[in-house]
Amino acid sequence: QVQLVESGGGLVQAGGSLRLSCAATRSIFSINVMGWYRQAPGKQRELIASITGGGTTTLADNVKGRFTISRNKDENTLYLQMNSLKPEDTAVYYCNAWQSMEDVYWGQGTQVTVSS
Repeated sequence: QVQLVESGGGLVQAGGSLRLSCAATRSIFSINVMGWYRQAPGKQRELIASITGGGTTTLADNVKGRFTISRNKDENTLYLQMNSLKPEDTAVYYCNAWQSMEDVYWGQGTQVTVSS
Protein backbone atom coordinates (compact mmCIF):
# COMPACT_ATOMS: atom_id res chain seq x y z
CA GLN A 1 0.00 0.00 0.00
CA VAL A 2 0.93 3.64 -0.33
CA GLN A 3 -0.53 6.82 1.13
CA LEU A 4 -0.39 10.04 -0.84
CA VAL A 5 -0.61 13.56 0.57
CA GLU A 6 -0.87 16.54 -1.76
CA SER A 7 0.09 20.10 -0.92
CA GLY A 8 0.84 23.36 -2.67
CA GLY A 9 -2.56 24.38 -3.95
CA GLY A 10 -3.96 27.84 -3.51
CA LEU A 11 -5.21 30.99 -5.17
CA VAL A 12 -3.13 32.57 -7.91
CA GLN A 13 -3.70 35.16 -10.60
CA ALA A 14 -3.77 34.22 -14.24
CA GLY A 15 -0.25 33.95 -15.59
CA GLY A 16 1.13 32.91 -12.23
CA SER A 17 2.74 29.69 -11.08
CA LEU A 18 2.23 27.03 -8.45
CA ARG A 19 4.07 23.85 -7.58
CA LEU A 20 2.08 20.93 -6.25
CA SER A 21 3.71 18.22 -4.19
CA CYS A 22 2.59 14.67 -3.50
CA ALA A 23 4.39 12.95 -0.65
CA ALA A 24 4.26 9.15 -0.71
CA THR A 25 4.80 6.73 2.15
CA ARG A 26 6.99 4.44 0.08
CA SER A 27 9.46 4.70 -2.78
CA ILE A 28 7.70 6.23 -5.78
CA PHE A 29 10.26 4.71 -8.10
CA SER A 30 8.76 1.30 -7.32
CA ILE A 31 5.33 2.39 -8.51
CA ASN A 32 4.52 1.59 -12.13
CA VAL A 33 2.85 4.90 -12.95
CA MET A 34 2.22 8.04 -10.96
CA GLY A 35 0.09 10.86 -12.20
CA TRP A 36 -1.74 14.09 -11.58
CA TYR A 37 -5.46 14.34 -12.28
CA ARG A 38 -7.77 17.28 -11.89
CA GLN A 39 -11.49 17.73 -11.57
CA ALA A 40 -13.26 21.00 -12.17
CA PRO A 41 -16.82 21.59 -10.90
CA GLY A 42 -19.33 19.78 -13.07
CA LYS A 43 -16.64 18.03 -15.09
CA GLN A 44 -15.10 14.59 -15.13
CA ARG A 45 -11.74 13.92 -13.56
CA GLU A 46 -9.04 14.13 -16.20
CA LEU A 47 -5.45 12.91 -16.36
CA ILE A 48 -3.10 15.78 -17.05
CA ALA A 49 0.36 14.37 -16.36
CA SER A 50 1.98 11.03 -15.65
CA ILE A 51 5.40 9.51 -15.09
CA THR A 52 6.34 5.85 -15.27
CA GLY A 53 8.69 4.04 -12.94
CA GLY A 54 11.29 4.31 -15.67
CA GLY A 55 10.86 8.07 -15.90
CA THR A 56 8.82 8.46 -19.09
CA THR A 57 6.53 11.47 -18.81
CA THR A 58 3.31 12.29 -20.58
CA LEU A 59 1.37 15.56 -20.52
CA ALA A 60 -2.13 16.30 -21.72
CA ASP A 61 -2.32 18.64 -24.70
CA ASN A 62 -4.06 21.36 -22.70
CA VAL A 63 -1.15 21.67 -20.24
CA LYS A 64 1.77 20.82 -22.51
CA GLY A 65 4.37 23.57 -22.50
CA ARG A 66 3.03 25.00 -19.23
CA PHE A 67 3.13 22.12 -16.72
CA THR A 68 5.99 19.80 -15.81
CA ILE A 69 5.82 16.55 -13.85
CA SER A 70 8.86 15.42 -11.90
CA ARG A 71 9.83 13.37 -8.87
CA ASN A 72 12.41 13.31 -6.12
CA LYS A 73 13.71 9.89 -5.14
CA ASP A 74 15.17 10.90 -1.78
CA GLU A 75 11.96 12.61 -0.67
CA ASN A 76 9.55 10.09 -2.23
CA THR A 77 7.74 13.07 -3.64
CA LEU A 78 6.00 13.73 -6.93
CA TYR A 79 5.74 17.30 -8.21
CA LEU A 80 3.66 19.23 -10.67
CA GLN A 81 5.12 22.58 -11.67
CA MET A 82 2.39 24.74 -13.16
CA ASN A 83 3.30 27.90 -15.05
CA SER A 84 1.27 30.37 -17.08
CA LEU A 85 -1.84 29.36 -15.21
CA LYS A 86 -5.24 30.10 -16.73
CA PRO A 87 -8.67 30.41 -15.11
CA GLU A 88 -9.62 27.15 -16.82
CA ASP A 89 -6.93 25.40 -14.77
CA THR A 90 -9.09 25.92 -11.69
CA ALA A 91 -9.85 22.50 -10.23
CA VAL A 92 -9.10 20.09 -7.43
CA TYR A 93 -5.84 18.36 -8.26
CA TYR A 94 -5.28 14.74 -7.24
CA CYS A 95 -2.15 12.64 -7.04
CA ASN A 96 -2.50 9.05 -8.22
CA ALA A 97 -0.38 5.94 -7.88
CA TRP A 98 -1.14 3.04 -10.22
CA GLN A 99 0.55 -0.26 -9.56
CA SER A 100 -2.01 -2.56 -11.18
CA MET A 101 -5.74 -2.65 -11.92
CA GLU A 102 -6.32 -3.80 -8.35
CA ASP A 103 -3.73 -1.54 -6.77
CA VAL A 104 -4.62 2.11 -7.27
CA TYR A 105 -4.23 4.90 -4.74
CA TRP A 106 -5.40 8.51 -4.55
CA GLY A 107 -4.48 11.49 -2.48
CA GLN A 108 -7.10 13.69 -0.83
CA GLY A 109 -6.80 16.46 -3.42
CA THR A 110 -5.67 20.06 -3.29
CA GLN A 111 -7.62 23.05 -4.61
CA VAL A 112 -6.10 25.29 -7.26
CA THR A 113 -7.97 28.48 -8.09
CA VAL A 114 -6.80 30.79 -10.85
CA SER A 115 -8.37 34.24 -10.92
CA SER A 116 -8.68 36.28 -14.09
